[in-house]
Amino acid sequence: MSHHRVVITGIGALTAIGCGRDGLWRGIQRGESGIRRLTRFDASPFESKIAGEVSDFDPLMYFPRDA
Repeated sequence: MSHHRVVITGIGALTAIGCGRDGLWRGIQRGESGIRRLTRFDASPFESKIAGEVSDFDPLMYFPRDA
């Protein structure tokens, strides 16, 4: 069995009320609910049309498209 070192360099949050520590804290202070109608895909085939969608996160800022 091989052993790998793991290093945690920071802690962040991706939530439906804000991204990152500051965005999450602002959402909490405003008393926001992250539950709303889905917008990132067509939810018509599904019974539920609401969810906690992370809307202000662009994964392409952190991950390559072809990964």
